[in-house]
Amino acid sequence: MCRNIKPLYNFEPPATHDEVQASALQFVRKISGFTKPSQVNQEVFDAAVLEVTLAAQKLIDGLSTSASPKNRLIEAQAQKERNAKRFG
Repeated sequence: MCRNIKPLYNFEPPATHDEVQASALQFVRKISGFTKPSQVNQEVFDAAVLEVTLAAQKLIDGLSTSASPKNRLIEAQAQKERNAKRFG
C-alpha cells in the first residue's frame, strides 16, 4: 500500500472531503503509474479519481465501530515518533 495514503476512518474530527479526495488521487496515481497523466488520459484519470473518492466516502460513511474515535493530533505525534526511531 502507498505510504502516503492514511487511514481516514474513526478520527475526530472526521475526514474531510478534501482528505478523501487526496487519498483517492494517491491511489489512482499509484495504480496508473502517472503522477500527471497526458492530455489524452486526463479525462479517464479524473473520472477514476472521482469514482474512487465516491467509493471511499461511501465506505467511510457506512462503517461502524464501538471504539472511540482517535485523536488526529495524538496519532500524528505518534507517527512522528515512530519515524524518528525508524529513520534516526
